[in-house]
Amino acid sequence: MKSDIEIAQAATIQPIIPLIKSQIGIEAKELNPYGHFKAKLSLDYIQSLQGKPDGKLILVTAISPTPAGEGKTTTTVGLGDGLNQIGKKALICLREPSLGPVFGMKGGATGGGMAQVIPMEDINLHFTGDFNAIALANNLLAALIDNHIFHGNALNFDVRRITWKRVVDMNDRALRKITVGLGGPGNGYPREDGFDIVVASEVMAIFCLANNLKDLKDN
Repeated sequence: MKSDIEIAQAATIQPIIPLIKSQIGIEAKELNPYGHFKAKLSLDYIQSLQGKPDGKLILVTAISPTPAGEGKTTTTVGLGDGLNQIGKKALICLREPSLGPVFGMKGGATGGGMAQVIPMEDINLHFTGDFNAIALANNLLAALIDNHIFHGNALNFDVRRITWKRVVDMNDRALRKITVGLGGPGNGYPREDGFDIVVASEVMAIFCLANNLKDLKDN
């Protein structure tokens, strides 16, 4: 029996732009492609759907995967394939995988067997680069806090109670609790700090709750 990655790599992938046009009817101008097989849908197009009737929502959640890896994602992909097979116009919505679980016991988050999303390597490892952008934004703010303290701490931050952590998209227990600012006066004031994974960051929370770019900037 082939492994998940062997099945994924043996599949014939259709270019995303004509596929979306033929299957869903969304024009190319509404898409921002990332190569041939990935694309983002424009916010303007999503806003244009506000006046249209809502579709039906099926929520797949709280499933503990079997030893064979049959969990939420595999069930969701299989359900979407099945609905389309019987003539329904179905789309699935999945969360982007974090590299922590991908390189841990859990593995990837694109489904498995014949019920998976491809290209699985791209989706599991980097996708569109959003996680990296969120990590950089979060860590820029973390650096800003330490820089403010270094240059006089006008806001009188209590370095013992700073809760804003740095982030990295990886499970690394050695970074959960660390000390920063070591090495002399030129490197700032020593204090306790730590790393969370990117998806647990405050920036990610704000990003997920924002309605549009202006709302994201305002918050």
